[in-house]
Amino acid sequence: MQDIAEQLRAWHASGRSFAVATVVGVSGSAPRDPGAALAVDADGEAVGSVSGGCVEGAVYELCRAALASGEPVLERFGYSDEDAFAVGLTCGGVLDVFVQPVVPGADAGLDTGIAHIAAGTPVALVRVIAGPGGAGGLVGATLAVTADGVAGALSPTPSTVGALERAIVVRARAMLEAGRTGRLVLGLDGRPCDEHGRGTVTCFVESYVPAPRMLVFGAIDFAAAVVRIGKFLGYHVTVCDARPVFATARRFPEADEVVVDWPHRYLDSQLGRIDGRTVLCVLTHDAKFDIPLLERALRLPVGYVGAMGSRRTHRDRAARLREAGLTEAELARLRSPIGLDLGSRTPEETAVSVAAEIVAHRRGGSCLPLSASDGPIHHDLSRTGTEGDEGGAAGDPAPRTHAA
Repeated sequence: MQDIAEQLRAWHASGRSFAVATVVGVSGSAPRDPGAALAVDADGEAVGSVSGGCVEGAVYELCRAALASGEPVLERFGYSDEDAFAVGLTCGGVLDVFVQPVVPGADAGLDTGIAHIAAGTPVALVRVIAGPGGAGGLVGATLAVTADGVAGALSPTPSTVGALERAIVVRARAMLEAGRTGRLVLGLDGRPCDEHGRGTVTCFVESYVPAPRMLVFGAIDFAAAVVRIGKFLGYHVTVCDARPVFATARRFPEADEVVVDWPHRYLDSQLGRIDGRTVLCVLTHDAKFDIPLLERALRLPVGYVGAMGSRRTHRDRAARLREAGLTEAELARLRSPIGLDLGSRTPEETAVSVAAEIVAHRRGGSCLPLSASDGPIHHDLSRTGTEGDEGGAAGDPAPRTHAA
């Protein structure tokens, strides 16, 4: 929904009703991740995408129907072997899509959530997507959970679902802190349950947090290409170099920030702004910059640390880091020489190899050609361990199934 937040805010501000279709479950080789969204307004205008094209038409019609009925719906789309022209995913995957009508001013949780998303405020948007018949009409209820507040309610009579709501808020806040999107399956008493058990409530939690950071150390020509591909991948990119003649906004116009400082000193100043999604690309290959920086970086809970240089440079760098007291486990976190072996020569080719390694490390890729195996194309580490995210959307009733 973040990709279409500006349009949703404009519709919302004008008082225009719309419906949002959100991918809430993925299995197999589906084209979009959970959280992908398509929205349709009362005039039939559409923004966003849930499948890259293969089921867009059917989802569009679901949005139109939800606007007419005012009722949310959970639908499953899968591949139809019997009819290649049936509405389904020809890639063979399965998508669960939750369609929710939005009337500005009618739901405090949605109103606040949309405002926070558009403003860039970290928020977890929690929506009940399935529940038992006796759940008091909880399906479609929305909470907007921030670090220090909650907007919306599961029910107009909070006493009936108080424990459930408190449990959802606690778990949603933890997911927000981790930047995770996924499903929660809880009993009406707020306790975790088996996804396929009866009497459960299934929520989809979307965490909207600032873009992950990429810190590029070394204002060299290769850095300019890494900055461009980092922006393409959605990172907030900072270039840092101690040499003011090289670290200029003119040389790196696509960077979000260009900082003149010693790399290790700048990293020390950023400890409150880095997390497990942060990527560090050390391109200076100069020991007086690299060693103090890497000594700190390899002890921080960041997602990726890579350093440029020849194999000889790497061996010398590793020896110096051992002398500085780093353990073998800490050294094993260092990706050096940085990037995958693509035979890269130019700065642009090198940036592609660096980006490929970052994506593979983040997603759990093997770095082998897809044609070299017959395993799954998507094996995203970020989905592993998310409650209830491997099968279909949970709850009772089950999602309506189309071309599965």
